[in-house]
Amino acid sequence: MTDPNVPPPRDDRPDVVHHTTINNPSATERGGSGWIGFLVGGLLVVLIIIAIVVFSNGGLNRATDTNVDLDVDLPAPELPEAPKMPELPPVEPPSLPDPSPAPAN
Repeated sequence: MTDPNVPPPRDDRPDVVHHTTINNPSATERGGSGWIGFLVGGLLVVLIIIAIVVFSNGGLNRATDTNVDLDVDLPAPELPEAPKMPELPPVEPPSLPDPSPAPAN
C-alpha cells in the first residue's frame, strides 16, 4: 500500500545535470565600497577619546599643585532667627483591646 500524500516518483529527471550558475556581482552591486568600515572605525576612535577624558578625571594634563591660600577679612554675615514652631497639643497613646480569653478545654 502506498501513501496517498506522497507525490508519484518522477522519471523524466536526468541522472546527471550539466548546468551550473555562478553569480559574481561587482563591488558596486554588492555595496562593498568600504565606507561603513570607515564610519565604524571613526566612531570607535571617538569613543576611545571620550573614555580617556572621562576615566582620567578630565584630561591627561592636570595640575598636581593643590595648595590654596585663602585670606578672608570680612566678618561672617548674621543669619536671621528662625521662626518658632507652635506647641503641639497633647495626644494620648492609642489603647489596645484586651486579648480574648484562653480556650476552656
